[in-house]
Amino acid sequence: MSDMYYNRAKQEGYRARSAYKLKQLDETAGLFGPGNTVVDLGAAPGGWSQVASERVGEQGTVIAVDLQRIEDIDGVETLRGDMTDDDTRERIIERVGEADAVVSDMAPNMTGEYHLDAARSAHLARMAFETALELLGAGGDLAVKIFEGQDVAPLREDMESEFEYVRAVHPDASRDSSSELYLVAKGRLTAPVREGDELTVDIVDEGSEGDGIAKVEGFTVFIPDAATGEEVDVRVDDVKPRFAFAERR
Repeated sequence: MSDMYYNRAKQEGYRARSAYKLKQLDETAGLFGPGNTVVDLGAAPGGWSQVASERVGEQGTVIAVDLQRIEDIDGVETLRGDMTDDDTRERIIERVGEADAVVSDMAPNMTGEYHLDAARSAHLARMAFETALELLGAGGDLAVKIFEGQDVAPLREDMESEFEYVRAVHPDASRDSSSELYLVAKGRLTAPVREGDELTVDIVDEGSEGDGIAKVEGFTVFIPDAATGEEVDVRVDDVKPRFAFAERR
């Protein structure tokens, strides 16, 4: 299997066989759209950035970040720096402003000691997640590599509180012997409310479906069977990137 992807990468002009992992993640989860801004963390030698650049097109922006030098790629801007360094993360945020997607194929230098390698992988994955929280606008997406082990569940749980949903994906292009998986988080939640929150709100308007509309720090919350002018006690039961639903309590 691995030789097939290696040979295809050579034939199709990708710098690394890992390009096919990102293609498969995009096909599975819809990470990129035309005109998107994408940040590729741990990008060297550049296979993922090549794929991202193809998918976002000429109107899109791809910023590739790595400590190693990345040879020029058409349509890709490179930023050299160490992702474990706060200064690098600040430079990315300064340069990008707001991104539509953050992807990370970062892996530690392997020691061959599985628990150590898995722990280091989880540390890099968490750094990618924390960087993504600062970069992604509402509805933005994240894909991050992590080695299987005890650190996957806590990271996934933290990601689930910040995104609409998270899924674990094993791309076909991963080597058969590999313990890597990708956590793909869709729909960055920047809302001031979270599922389960209990609030008292004023109904300020009515939606097209007849639901009452409340505003929480400018964020729209729909409440069924509530009329304009009412003050209601509600529990939030579903949060989307740009609005939420709540029920009376």
